[in-house]
Amino acid sequence: MHVGLNLIFLVPGETGGMEVAARELIPPLLAAAPPQMRFTAFVNRETAAAPAGWPNELELVTVPVNARERVQWVLGEQLLLPRLARRAGVQLLHSLGGTGPARGPFRRVITIHDVIYARHPEAHLGLRARGMAVLVPLAARRSDRIITVSHASRADLEELLGLDGRRIDVVPNGLGAVRRGAPGPLPQIRERLGLPAGEVVLCLSAKRPHKNLLALIDALALIDAERRPALVIAGYPTAHERELRGRVAALHLDERVRILGWVSDEEREALWDLASAFVFPSLYEGFGLPVLEAMARGVPVACSSVSSLPEVAGDAALLFDPRDPAAIAGATLTLLEDPAQAQRLRERGLKRAAQFTWERAAAGVLDSYARALAS
Repeated sequence: MHVGLNLIFLVPGETGGMEVAARELIPPLLAAAPPQMRFTAFVNRETAAAPAGWPNELELVTVPVNARERVQWVLGEQLLLPRLARRAGVQLLHSLGGTGPARGPFRRVITIHDVIYARHPEAHLGLRARGMAVLVPLAARRSDRIITVSHASRADLEELLGLDGRRIDVVPNGLGAVRRGAPGPLPQIRERLGLPAGEVVLCLSAKRPHKNLLALIDALALIDAERRPALVIAGYPTAHERELRGRVAALHLDERVRILGWVSDEEREALWDLASAFVFPSLYEGFGLPVLEAMARGVPVACSSVSSLPEVAGDAALLFDPRDPAAIAGATLTLLEDPAQAQRLRERGLKRAAQFTWERAAAGVLDSYARALAS
């Protein structure tokens, strides 16, 4: 059995969570596959030119496109990839980035992490939004099996794309090594990032409207000034960041809120070590990996009670209504002021995070392959 892995979407260091998921999944997938199953990854020019970082037994075939150019990426996936996969003798093609070829002489499996473009269209703008609205449903309907990462995402695929749930396999993401290096010296990092004294509440999140960071800032304003922690929001910047900074200024929270962009590995590790609590108010997540990352580090978590987050968090986090800043403030204060509750959540969180492994995800993917081949 020859399996092709469609990685045309992956631009090293620029593709976010889908790149992390692909790189984490592939090694245990190859390790768990039966001996007669071989794998070929189809990559773009950027990936082909980057340092490998892939298992030695994974053959790479370059699709001659620049995936930073959307039109090239789409044409490469729809026209060039089927020819190259047919030439290589691929019998099953697994597209790991939410889109895939609509035709080809092979079985097709696609991983769709979420349908945020449909649930929260403000999250994507312009050509990307229009492209996703066409390409994701097309690939899903032409695939033999669809993999998604949570039951909430499967429900969205059924409701918003009209897909038959019997064709959808839920395979939760795993949690790889959470430490990305040694933390920098905490006092120096605190000073470098301009963090005020006192307890730190951390939120790692892209600055996008559906992440609901305005409500988190509003919640901080509801906490009495003498009890108010420092809030650190770190993640890649977007145009929405201007609105966040405007809200901070309007609420006179400049001394208590730090909005950071990308941070170095040593700064990120230091932030985790400084954090007394992790608060995640997102309105929509296909999976919600930051919640598990916090749990695996022993940081108590409060998060939204919507989308996939309750099924990922289980009983190891405080859940709140993300549209109610008072509820967010109350959950945050509970983590900071109730040591017994915080310790219970730390212990539960460590156990919860340990349940999500990439080895388990690889087994689920192989089961989906078997269903595709039997269909």
